Amino acid sequence: MKQHKTMSNEEIEKRVEKAKELFRQGFNCSQAVFAACADLHGIEDQALALRLSASFGGGIGRMRQTCGAACGMFMLAGLEKGSATPHDAEGKMQNYSLVQDLATQFKEENGSLICSELLGIAPKPQDPVPEPRTEAYYKKRPCVEMVATAVRIFLKKVER
Repeated sequence: MKQHKTMSNEEIEKRVEKAKELFRQGFNCSQAVFAACADLHGIEDQALALRLSASFGGGIGRMRQTCGAACGMFMLAGLEKGSATPHDAEGKMQNYSLVQDLATQFKEENGSLICSELLGIAPKPQDPVPEPRTEAYYKKRPCVEMVATAVRIFLKKVER
């Protein structure tokens, strides 16, 4: 793992709140997770972080597959452990191991990695038009908590 300054619980919770605020501003779950922490890995351009992670919201393109918050966490794992060398078997193994650990913890804490299961809806692609972000939307969706959980899991795993 890369050497990081140990983050206090207070610092972790600031990142969690940043991610929740990004989600409440209208960014998708993946964008909120990734953009809240991408600067820790050298991506200082928040617009770039938001564009890189944009396709993974709604369970990847609103297809209700792997939770976008988890996908954002996995993208961060790539920044943490991903290899940029084509035949780096050791690097791939380290990245995949981290992703599997993160996925296991996310599933243990939330019951699933699958967006449709987390939302309690049919497991089929949805209309690509996102729902308007209203108070009713936020009350019926657990997404903001999935965002918080993903950031917390990632930071506690790699920043300690």
